[in-house]
Amino acid sequence: MANIRALPLTSLETTSLLFSKRVLIKNTSIISFTETYFLRQSVPTGIVRSRTSRGNGSVSCSSVTDKASTLEDVCPEVRTLTWNWKGYSVRYQCAGTSGPALVLVHGFGANSDHWRKNTPILGKSYRVYSIDLIGYGYSDKPNPREFGGEPFYTFETWGEQLNDFCLDVVKDEAFFICNSIGGLVGLQAAVSKPEICRGLMLINISLRMLHIKKQPFIGRPFIRSFQNLLRNTPVGKLFFKSIAKPETVRNILSQCYHDSSQVTDELVEAILRPGLEPGAVDVFLEFICYSGGPLPEDLLPLVKCPVLIAWGEKDPWEPIELGRAYGDFDAVEEFVVLPEAGHCPQDEKPEMVNPLIESFVARHSNSSTALAPDI
Repeated sequence: MANIRALPLTSLETTSLLFSKRVLIKNTSIISFTETYFLRQSVPTGIVRSRTSRGNGSVSCSSVTDKASTLEDVCPEVRTLTWNWKGYSVRYQCAGTSGPALVLVHGFGANSDHWRKNTPILGKSYRVYSIDLIGYGYSDKPNPREFGGEPFYTFETWGEQLNDFCLDVVKDEAFFICNSIGGLVGLQAAVSKPEICRGLMLINISLRMLHIKKQPFIGRPFIRSFQNLLRNTPVGKLFFKSIAKPETVRNILSQCYHDSSQVTDELVEAILRPGLEPGAVDVFLEFICYSGGPLPEDLLPLVKCPVLIAWGEKDPWEPIELGRAYGDFDAVEEFVVLPEAGHCPQDEKPEMVNPLIESFVARHSNSSTALAPDI
């Protein structure tokens, strides 16, 4: 379905694995919004949507100043709670008591705090949940070696966690709003239990450039040897120790955020602190050595719900030129370009992303009002 060529390493991969990769290349175009939805927003956005037919139009977004000076007074309280999943403690945050349910899914190395600029805003209209995937944030981090050689930290595991969370905590169908590798989690969950997911919004979904299928055949033995070195010798833990420092984390984030002024002390602390908890190093090494599992292009043809893909055009880790290929799948109704945004637009440009989430949910929600779960 696509031509393959070798590309140089991205900043993230240089930081984490330091070996070459191959990626999918496909000619694509910006997918236009087919209708214009005017919603009441407390934060103006500048998102412009055209009425042209699919594949012929364009979408542009521009950042504007937040004019809601009393926003703190109208946003609902964000609560931090825990959920017992298969004997493990899972942290999640939630806000809002009415409207459709949204579950926000973070990316690699992040946690529910990465949605701190979205959860309270969206909670004004929706029941919003942001979850720490098992192994990340302040959720438990079981040692991957305790599972008899079977991989534990996989998209199948996280997809099951996400669906069980909807059944046990949300007690309802939900829209999955996902960033980076969280997009694979959302896709896997939607494919496994399509009756739970009402819609998927994938924000700079991971291309999985280090997947074994995207590596040259001749280089695969080297990759396996390097992974074995990281996982089974002191090299891996020394590598983790070298990057688990405030300045290193700040430098990495400054690479993936187009606007480096958004890389604040608060953000660095939110990413770094849970990464220093016991077990975090084993999870980190397990995942960066995970070169199997599904690819987005494997799962998208199987999805039954509507999909919106949003992409920060300045993402240095997951190039938008490659991401456009996903706009060609039938399930994907829109591909939205987010100007001047990097890999994590939900945190860097929430004034763009929050209204985009609201409009996506609004046009795929029916008129019935779901009951708020007992929490």
